[in-house]
Amino acid sequence: MATKHVVWSDINLDFEDWRDDLQEQYPTASEDELITKMYEINNDYLDDERTNLNIQPPQSIIVVGDLGLWHGRVHGYKMIDSGNIKDCLYSDCDMNEWYVDKNGDLRCTAVHHDGWNHYLYRTFKDGVTSSQIERLQEKIYDGTATRRDITRVTRRLGDDIGAVYGWQFPQRTHKEVER
Repeated sequence: MATKHVVWSDINLDFEDWRDDLQEQYPTASEDELITKMYEINNDYLDDERTNLNIQPPQSIIVVGDLGLWHGRVHGYKMIDSGNIKDCLYSDCDMNEWYVDKNGDLRCTAVHHDGWNHYLYRTFKDGVTSSQIERLQEKIYDGTATRRDITRVTRRLGDDIGAVYGWQFPQRTHKEVER
């Protein structure tokens, strides 16, 4: 089983993988022009993935971040109130890779001028109270949130994404589905 299923990436794009097709489509273009075209086409693919992942779970999505900043690593979170999975595929970082890991979690590695950010995207389970959400948010900011804290009130998005691409993930453990 793959350790990760890439949804979209512009990290480590290899021009050699694109060269023949691009030269065939744009025979008079210079190598610099072909490289620019590679990035443009790859960015169009991101729009395609947003269309593919226009999936609306019933609850909001929380993004748990491990951020590499100029003064060190910090933890934080962001809420995606729309709850739509396509809205996870946005970033202000220079390069990104969205993928579903072997456990069925949607994640992103994002590169920027100060370092690397790592994001985990989860949707809240039905019936979770606002105080449970606030408690999780506080633990994330404090840097004390554990995997168990996160899985107690959220569920993974990989099952929804896997249904689009034909990916399957191990069944969730009893501990993950309990509240």
